[in-house]
Amino acid sequence: MLAALLLPSLLAAGAEDPANAVKLNEPKVQYRNNEASATRTPWVDANGWRLARNPSGTFVYHVKGEAAALAAAEAFTYGNPAWISTDASGTSAFGKMLAFLQTVPPAGKLAPVADFGVVDDRSDTAGELLNLLTRMNLLYKIEKHPNRHFKVNVRLGTKQYPLEEAANPSVLAHKIRSQIGDDSRSLRLYGSEVVVGRYLAAPDQARVFLINYSPRPILGLRVRVRGVYGKGQLREPGSSDPQLADFVQDGPATEFTVPELHVFAVIDVSRN
Repeated sequence: MLAALLLPSLLAAGAEDPANAVKLNEPKVQYRNNEASATRTPWVDANGWRLARNPSGTFVYHVKGEAAALAAAEAFTYGNPAWISTDASGTSAFGKMLAFLQTVPPAGKLAPVADFGVVDDRSDTAGELLNLLTRMNLLYKIEKHPNRHFKVNVRLGTKQYPLEEAANPSVLAHKIRSQIGDDSRSLRLYGSEVVVGRYLAAPDQARVFLINYSPRPILGLRVRVRGVYGKGQLREPGSSDPQLADFVQDGPATEFTVPELHVFAVIDVSRN
């Protein structure tokens, strides 16, 4: 269980990285030319898989400007101790994000939701798969052994998940998504390829984190979570009273829309 989520810290100018801290990539979106069309495909540089892979680790970001706010939001989402080294404009951006994060209530008994297990052999191949699964918003739990609680347990090198197949993590990730079934996924996002979500839940309430890795706001992001909830509260940096739109129950799930997602949002839903 997560009792609370940790706040990131600012590294003083000129200070050395904390001992044993793992350096993370700058969180951002890169646009790459699509060979099959004239469009540019977004590639999200996100660190969620690395944070989830090392829950007891300490991390450090070296970023500039607004990326400091994004880094702070990312570390906060996964509950890892993180230090952020940045420039003057980044210090300002970090300060604004930190002020918001301090207003988010503790996570209480909320725990991460997972739809399948991944046996992590700590290889680079497994890391690439975890990276892609995270960016596709496929919710997994990292395991040392297959977990009977899950219908799908991914272990590379087995007959079902051969290493040859894992050489193309995109194909394998879509195979896993098909095995789970979209109707059985606990979290689904509609309307963006550059937003990564995390879903925590307890019997009567849940929390959704949404991180927008693009420098542009996402308009009308639709969110679907498994669980029947009667109300929801949206929190966003820089907004005094943001509101969810089109909040509805749909069978065993609840859907709502975030009208305008800038960098980060936290949504709390409850049954009453």
